[in-house]
Amino acid sequence: MDTSVEAPIRLTERARQRLSFILSQPELAAKFVRIAIQGGGCSGFSYDFSLDDALDGQEDVVISQRTDGTGAGLVIDSMSMIYVAGSEIDWVESPGGAMFNIENPNATASCGCGTSFAID
Repeated sequence: MDTSVEAPIRLTERARQRLSFILSQPELAAKFVRIAIQGGGCSGFSYDFSLDDALDGQEDVVISQRTDGTGAGLVIDSMSMIYVAGSEIDWVESPGGAMFNIENPNATASCGCGTSFAID
């Protein structure tokens, strides 16, 4: 089953490069990055990034493939996709740290640190 979709979430070039760097580590050869939306955070929902190695063909949506062509690179479950469809993910570095940042057009509010959001 092909679970790839046409750009429900866009990645900037910086995000693609960072994702590629993370997944190029030898100990992560069979892993991918998973995005999930969880209840909580100061605005109601929070973004969760984790490493995973098991795809659910019925529930998971592959956002991008690994650059080496060996499988999924970035994945989100279909329930979480409802909250972030149309978003753009960037990799940002600042004196305060570095992280994936999600610009979510569905969010009606977000916290100052950018890790949680609200939807009306």
